[in-house]
Amino acid sequence: MLKIKYFVFMCFVALLFTSRGQPQDLDVVEAFPNLRFTSPVFITHSNDGSNRLFVLEQAGLIKVFPNDPNITTAETFLDIRDRVNDSGGEMGLLGLAFHPDFNDNGFFYVDYTTGDRDTRRTVVSRFQVSQNDPNRGDADSEFILLEVPQFQSNHNGGMLQFGPADGFLYISLGDGGGGGDPRENGQDRTTLLGSILRIDVDNPTGDLNYGIPPDNPLVGNLRGFREEIWIYGLRNPWRFSIDAETGEMWIGDVGQGSWEEIDLGEKGNNYGWNIMEGFHCFPPGSNCDDTDLTLPIVEYSHDFNRRSVTGGYIYRGALRPELDGAYIYGDFTSGDIWMLRYENAQLTSDSLLINTELGISSFGLDANDELYILDYFDGVVFRFSENPTTSVSEPTSPTEFALNQNYPNPFNPSTTIRYRLETLTRVELSIYNTLGQKVKTLLNKLHESGEFQIQWDGTNDSGETVSSGVYLYQLKSEELVQTRKMILMK
Repeated sequence: MLKIKYFVFMCFVALLFTSRGQPQDLDVVEAFPNLRFTSPVFITHSNDGSNRLFVLEQAGLIKVFPNDPNITTAETFLDIRDRVNDSGGEMGLLGLAFHPDFNDNGFFYVDYTTGDRDTRRTVVSRFQVSQNDPNRGDADSEFILLEVPQFQSNHNGGMLQFGPADGFLYISLGDGGGGGDPRENGQDRTTLLGSILRIDVDNPTGDLNYGIPPDNPLVGNLRGFREEIWIYGLRNPWRFSIDAETGEMWIGDVGQGSWEEIDLGEKGNNYGWNIMEGFHCFPPGSNCDDTDLTLPIVEYSHDFNRRSVTGGYIYRGALRPELDGAYIYGDFTSGDIWMLRYENAQLTSDSLLINTELGISSFGLDANDELYILDYFDGVVFRFSENPTTSVSEPTSPTEFALNQNYPNPFNPSTTIRYRLETLTRVELSIYNTLGQKVKTLLNKLHESGEFQIQWDGTNDSGETVSSGVYLYQLKSEELVQTRKMILMK
C-alpha cells in the first residue's frame, strides 16, 4: 500500500518548516566583484594547495583564478568549445572534478554534451594539465572514458565528484529527456540513464576505459543491468554532493510539473521516477505502489515561481558558523535558498533562508569549504555575508519555533511529541490522517515560550483508538507552521 498520500495535504506547508532559528542578517554578496562569467554552471577547486577556483562556462570554457576577492581577471584553463554542443538549454559543459591525486598526475575530468540531433550524447572525459603552465589544461590530452546516447537535449545531469572516502568517480545522468520519461529509463537498469554511476578511473577492466568497483550493487547480476549504476530512479540529478565528514550523498533531483525533491543517495536504492514525482504518484492522480522505493528527504511544490531545484552542500565554512552541518540548497527560477538539518536518520528542520532572486545554476566549495553561489544570468559568483555578531569560536544559540521528531517512532500505543516556542503566541498542535482529515487536537491555546512535550495515545477526539498507519502532526502558530510524520504500528 502507498503510505505517502498525506503529502498532497502537505503542499501548502511544505516550504514552511522552521529550523533552529534564522541566521541573523544573512545576505549574499559578490565574492569577486571584478569578475563576470558567461552562463556559469559550476564552481570548484583543485584541492592542490594552490587556493585557485575554477568556473565552468556552459559553452565549453573553464576559467581559473586565485581565490582573492580583489582579483580582476580570470584565465582560460580549458577551451573545448570545438566539441561541446550547448545549443539546448540544458546542454553544454556541465561538470568538472579533479583527480584525488591531481597534484601528482594532473588529471581532471569533465562532463559535456556533444553531437547533433542524431548523434547527441553525454561524454565523460579525462584531461591533463599542461606540463608548462599549471593554469592551462591541455585540450589535446582528452581521453574519453564514457559516452551515453541522449535522445533529447534536456535532463542530462552532468555532475561529477570523486568520493572523499573511496576515490571513485560518481557521475549523474538524467532520464534522457522528454516529458514524463517516455522511454521509462528511470526504472530501466539496462541503461545508464536516470542514474548516478560509480566507476574506477584508475583501473580499467576489459574493453572499458574505466573499472567497475567490485562492491557496486549490480556487480555480477545476470539480468543485463549496468554494473556502473550506484543508484537509479532519478529524473534529472543536476547537482549532487558527497559530504567528506559524513559520507552522505545529497541529491537535488529536478522534478516534472509539480514537485522538486532532495534525496539522500544510498547504495542500490531506487528513487522512484517515473512511478513517483517527489512523494506523489506519477502521473498526478494515478495510483502507485511505493514498495521498495526510496522517498525524498524533502520536497517542495512549484508555487511561488519555484520550478527547478539546485542541489547544494553540507555547510562547513567559517563565514556563517550557525549554519554548520546544515544542507544548503536552492531553486534556479525563484532564487530561494533553503537549509535543512538531518540528524540520526531524521529530518529535524527545513527552512527558507533567503530569497536572492538569482538564477542559481550551482553551488560550489573552495578549499576551505566556504560555499559559493553562481548566478547564471548575470555571471556573478556570490557567497554568504559574514555574520556581523558571531565569532567562529562562539556561535550563537538563536531562539526557535521548533517541532521535534516524535519518540518513539514507530510507536505503540503512545508517543511523545516535543516542541519549542520562542515567544508567547497562540498555537495549535493537531494530528491528521493521510487524507488530511484532523484526527485529534492535542492543544489549542495562547501558549507561553519555552520547551514542552505532550503525549498522544493513539486515540481521536472521540476517544476511539485509531488504526495503524502514517499520521501527520502539525504545530501552527499565528505566523509559522511545521509538520512531521509518524507511524502508529500495532
